[in-house]
Amino acid sequence: MRLLVLLFAIAMPVVAWLTERGTFGPSSAAVSAQFPNLLLPAGWAFSIWGVIFVFDLLYGMWQAGSSRRDDATLTHIAPWTAAGFALTTAWMPLFSMGLYWLNLIVIFGALACLLRAAFVLTDDRQRLPQQWLWAWTPISLHAGWLSLAAFVNIAQVIVAYRLLSTTDMLRWSLILFAVLAIVLLAVNHRMRGNADYAGAATWGLIGVYVMQSDWGVRGAVTAAWCALVLIVALVGQTVYLRFKHRGGWVTDAPDHA
Repeated sequence: MRLLVLLFAIAMPVVAWLTERGTFGPSSAAVSAQFPNLLLPAGWAFSIWGVIFVFDLLYGMWQAGSSRRDDATLTHIAPWTAAGFALTTAWMPLFSMGLYWLNLIVIFGALACLLRAAFVLTDDRQRLPQQWLWAWTPISLHAGWLSLAAFVNIAQVIVAYRLLSTTDMLRWSLILFAVLAIVLLAVNHRMRGNADYAGAATWGLIGVYVMQSDWGVRGAVTAAWCALVLIVALVGQTVYLRFKHRGGWVTDAPDHA
């Protein structure tokens, strides 16, 4: 199973490169442009995938090392991490191929798997002193970005299939923002203020704020304010929880979980 984690960590950037070259259909950016919505971040926000892939690859190599072969925590999360990486790999070409309903199931599956791994790491951090960098950071960044991306995908499915109004998107977008806020804050609370998770989500929300502020579509300004309020809430919660649990920031966390 540890080998699968490494193989899928390698597969993700390879498939991403093929996807952006149009191997499976239109690029992700081109597909997103077809279905604009009030949760969509600015294009530059998606550059975080490069950071995520690098950290995931480093994690895949680190956890596969012989010196960590018997580590119970890494063994525990290996199936969840492998599944999360595999589903992320599958999600990219599915999006290009226009299989949006299947794509939605896959991205939420990837999110669930990586959150499960992140929760285990949260509970076992005393047993793995180096995990804050080698395990905690990669999995948390990935899960944080997917938490936002999954809701962006919901909005894209709504627009793609015209399930709700595409001329007045604010009402249903406000519901998505509310549910997104509940998910982000609840997950961050469960992980006692995970700065990596919150940081990835905040990066995406900044992208939403910038995109919606400049868009000019009906409801976009309100959506931008929703993103800004959620940024403040998420960052404030993270600061509060880190100090509440006397862990300072992420690098100090192994002494306190």
